[in-house]
Amino acid sequence: MKIVISSEGQDINSVFDLRFGRAAFFCVYDEESGNVEFIKNEYADAQGGAGTKTSEKMVELGVKKVILSSYTRCSASAFSALSVSFFFISSSVLTSFLRCIAWCVEL
Repeated sequence: MKIVISSEGQDINSVFDLRFGRAAFFCVYDEESGNVEFIKNEYADAQGGAGTKTSEKMVELGVKKVILSSYTRCSASAFSALSVSFFFISSSVLTSFLRCIAWCVEL
């Protein structure tokens, strides 16, 4: 299972991006392999629908859980329709993401 968190940068010491649909990057953790990968958000500068498009992209990547600070109604609807769970944190550094993994995997 893959878990994702929005990020302002491309490494584990990057700051958590409070925006989801317009986040600069996504940190993708693969529970099975233990790999962490950073992916540039191709919809960060979209004219509209960034949250929905980004949600759909997460499903394409095989993401089943998303950790975020907030979401729009459109993102929430897309996640629900695509059977993706979402969880909230308020920390600013991605190392908190690693602490959330065990909690998310158990759910």
